[in-house]
Amino acid sequence: MTSAHATARRAELFDAVVALFLADGFAHLTLDEIAGRLRCSKSTLYTLAPSKDELVVAAVRHFFRAATDAVDAADRTAASDAGGERVTARRLAAYLGAVGEALAPASESFMSDLAAFEPTRLVYERNTAAAAERVRAIVDDGARAGDVRDVHATFVADVAASVMVSIQTRALARRTGLDDATAYRELADLLTRAVTR
Repeated sequence: MTSAHATARRAELFDAVVALFLADGFAHLTLDEIAGRLRCSKSTLYTLAPSKDELVVAAVRHFFRAATDAVDAADRTAASDAGGERVTARRLAAYLGAVGEALAPASESFMSDLAAFEPTRLVYERNTAAAAERVRAIVDDGARAGDVRDVHATFVADVAASVMVSIQTRALARRTGLDDATAYRELADLLTRAVTR
């Protein structure tokens, strides 16, 4: 097997692990069950990570890396395609909407397991903080361009971060019943209406 083929097979296997975890969560699964569901050997899983916990963390990082790439691409597209007015509104809607889309495949079981397991919760927290910083940068860009109302970009980002943390910790879902993807779309709508002229 060539190294390119092995790398492609490894990426496929990671994608399959991520898809399994997104659909069913991971806390209740053993390595034997994961191998059985993916129709591979346990030794194949050990090529990805030396333990179940490390496999879970690696899969969650893999998921968020792919999600970040998709979300960043949505922002770049909105920024480059958004001539004329309301560029900031389109960027916020595109960026937060893409976050919602990236999280849409995640089941409640996955999100609950993610929040309950400290190493994966920390991965989600870092991604949430980075997303809040991107919101601040988008609003800052809009303020400099005169595309948004006179708002305090750091305050807007802090409000967004507070909501994002509430989404990430499952508190918002408990209070509202909204899944993460829908909550991010609602946040996008709220922020674009709040900051645009």
